[in-house]
Amino acid sequence: MNASLLQRFNRTGLVSRILVGLIAGILLAWWFPPAAQAVGLLGKLFVAALKAVAPVLVFVLVMASIATHKQGQRTHLRPILLLYLLGTFSAAVVAVIASSLFPSSLVLVSQANSVAPPDGILGVLNSLLLSAVSNPLQALLDANFIGILVWAVGLGLALRHASATTQAMISDLSDAVSWVVRAVINLAPLGIFGLVAATLAEAGMGALLGYAHLLAVLLGCMLFVALVVNPLIVFSKIRRNPYPLVFTCLRESGLTAFFTRSSAANIPVNLQLCERLGLHEDTYSVSIPLGATINMAGAAITITVLTLAAVHTLGIAVDIPTAILLSVVASICACGASGVAGGSLLLIPLACALFGIPSEVAMQVVAVGFIIGILQDSAETALNSSTDVLFTAAACMAAGEVVEQPATQAG
Repeated sequence: MNASLLQRFNRTGLVSRILVGLIAGILLAWWFPPAAQAVGLLGKLFVAALKAVAPVLVFVLVMASIATHKQGQRTHLRPILLLYLLGTFSAAVVAVIASSLFPSSLVLVSQANSVAPPDGILGVLNSLLLSAVSNPLQALLDANFIGILVWAVGLGLALRHASATTQAMISDLSDAVSWVVRAVINLAPLGIFGLVAATLAEAGMGALLGYAHLLAVLLGCMLFVALVVNPLIVFSKIRRNPYPLVFTCLRESGLTAFFTRSSAANIPVNLQLCERLGLHEDTYSVSIPLGATINMAGAAITITVLTLAAVHTLGIAVDIPTAILLSVVASICACGASGVAGGSLLLIPLACALFGIPSEVAMQVVAVGFIIGILQDSAETALNSSTDVLFTAAACMAAGEVVEQPATQAG
């Protein structure tokens, strides 16, 4: 009987199993908080395993994909890159409009966060360039995906001239790492169970009530981008109903990203989803880790909304040219968010500088961001990560690459 139940559970779609873990985590946190905090270890282990395997997977997969690339195969990376940039800028514009329609006021905390923001946009770009030439071993240890991509591409190009035996060995290594990743992803239901139970038991939602309006603007912008803006962008590429693909990406990528709160940790999930969608490995093996670095619509929203909340609180007027400039700055900052310790929140002072807001006040806004980070960071990561797959699939479909209909995916 137990074996039969186990087999039936294994045959159930991964998303369905994750939903079971989600519900179980909520119930445990509601009924027995001490036990919920204890099972939080399962969530920590799952996220740690994903973060550990992601750098190795990206390095090996990108290198193998380029090394074994056949002449004549198109990778569609240019249109995907354009979609990433368009999506990030559009998200910043949406955030500017929403903040103008529904202005938020902040009760700034007495102490700012102790971490230091980057010096400016040039500092962000400088950090990204230095990351690109990082020591390859250090890049793997630090999960520096810019450096990992550069080294993987370089070695892949060099190994295109290797012998057939060497290329076969690299391909086998890629398959072996992918097998390990699939094994880790199959543990997602247990990981989500632990993450949800521990989060609800430790923090609950009471700490967020004081920032309900700010959260509503943030989450509303992210939902609008996910359900309106992104589908419009995808429709402009594929000229067909985009929502089956949109909902598949949100369900199978956004759901896990929401709870892991890490774009890097969600890279293996996205790569597996691209494989199930029938996308070409030469395309998604590069576009997914690249998207985890520069496709940051959620970060652009966070930077813009929190900056304009500080502007409104301080009574600073914003004209249209300044709003457009803020959108551009937020987009550039968002693209550099993954290269800065602390993510998108630490880039808020850069945007605040446009309005002459001093660093001490800007860092208090950052502290507010950490308070609401339970939901803000989760929703931001879900939007960022699911959009990586969405735009990759859209570019492939527009180019005529065979993709399974999303509606047929197991749920």
